[in-house]
Amino acid sequence: MARVDDYIKAVALGKEALFGKDPKQIARRCGAVYVEEGKGKAGISIEFLNRKIDISWPDFVFSESADGKEVPIQQQVLILHYLNMANDVELSQEWIAYQEVPDGKFYLDAFVRRAKNPMVQGFGNNPELLVKLTAEVYGATPMEQGDSAVKIQALPLVPVALILWKGDDEFPPEGTILFDRSISQVLSAEDIAWLAGMIIYPLLGMAAGK
Repeated sequence: MARVDDYIKAVALGKEALFGKDPKQIARRCGAVYVEEGKGKAGISIEFLNRKIDISWPDFVFSESADGKEVPIQQQVLILHYLNMANDVELSQEWIAYQEVPDGKFYLDAFVRRAKNPMVQGFGNNPELLVKLTAEVYGATPMEQGDSAVKIQALPLVPVALILWKGDDEFPPEGTILFDRSISQVLSAEDIAWLAGMIIYPLLGMAAGK
């Protein structure tokens, strides 16, 4: 597991890579919104997991639009990587499994531990709850796959599909998490695994309270 020092370093590197670049161009190519603040200052507003995140420019301070709170550092790292990589990507409209992502096989065990298995264990016997909670938390929309499935718009160019099949007397519940084939153009395999965990764990906490 990454240490806080690793996240701090990753944030610094991500900001360094953006320094001197035009925020208007960055916003345009990654599906964000450019915000002119005047007096030489600007910013970017981006949708992340159904929350609006404000990023000031050029000091790169991340805050939640709703309450001004600082964005957790792990999420800052992921958004910075997205801002640096996304470049007018067109969605393929083709879903792929994590192991089909370049380098996905290398991080597959971590992905399964962080996201797929927790999702199946938490919602496999009650997939309808997954649909309900993802709609509440992420504004997810239903999909016609499996026994229950939803699409979450994690970032402007990053749709994520959560799919579950109920178990029966013969087979246990099963599930999968799919991504648009274009995702490797905007996030690394490691980032994708972290993103999947970011989606699933808040849902598990809410389900435990039901």
